[in-house]
Amino acid sequence: MKPASFEYHRATTVSEALTFVNELGEDAKFIAGGQSLVPMMNFRLARPTALIDIMHIPKLNSIYRDGDSLIVGALTRHRTLELTTDASVVEGFALLSSAARWIGHTPIRTRGTIGGSLVHADASAEWCMMARLFDAQMTLEGPRGRRTVSSGDWFQGMFSTAADFNELLVEIQFISPRRYGALAEFARRHGDFALAAVAVAFDVVDDRLCNVGIVIGGVEGIPVRASEAETLLEGASLGAVDVEGAARSAAAGVEPMESEPGEAAYRRHLVDTLTRRAIHDALATRVQ
Repeated sequence: MKPASFEYHRATTVSEALTFVNELGEDAKFIAGGQSLVPMMNFRLARPTALIDIMHIPKLNSIYRDGDSLIVGALTRHRTLELTTDASVVEGFALLSSAARWIGHTPIRTRGTIGGSLVHADASAEWCMMARLFDAQMTLEGPRGRRTVSSGDWFQGMFSTAADFNELLVEIQFISPRRYGALAEFARRHGDFALAAVAVAFDVVDDRLCNVGIVIGGVEGIPVRASEAETLLEGASLGAVDVEGAARSAAAGVEPMESEPGEAAYRRHLVDTLTRRAIHDALATRVQ
């Protein structure tokens, strides 16, 4: 398959990228790693009239710490964060590096970008789940200047975000570090998008869970927080964590998509199983 014809423009600064998109209109698309957009173009699922290559904007490729927050430039590649092990940078966010290993295959992780994944907004994408889990703030630049959108408001529906066509995602700020966590997924083949995935993170104070976060991906049109299950685990003693109850609550709280008969029930079963697995794995990191 080949894409429909399009114009190509290369931007080397944010202002240049914004100038291009304002001149070319909403049928133009920004492209970075291209690991989501290009396959869609090849299958004619996307037909942009122009591509604006932003991969050569150097200031958007960075990872650094600002107090408790982890700031990641939108053009940072998956592989870069996967290999980041500096404790002074990733403390409280170690799960991000682990989550990156679930993304496709090594060539995809080497080329694809974190910002591109968040803009594509696939509900099963690991970065979309991590954004919800760590209460990320997305920073956009556009004609009206800079604005920030919380992860709770960012996802508007399947493959849809709060960004306007002429705004560029420039950085992601993960603001809620948690020391312990795990991600559990199920896909038909390694590297495929997950049919369901569950991410869990928490801190432990005085042998009790606190700041509990549980995110479910791939089941609804957007990644969702399992708020009732979070409440059930919040404050639980390490010796009396109700894993079964939290898993049942998480499964009961989702409204799974269904493309064939029985799929919704199957996805709900997966949520139950994966929530148990993620909680147990996260607890195991506590005792290592």
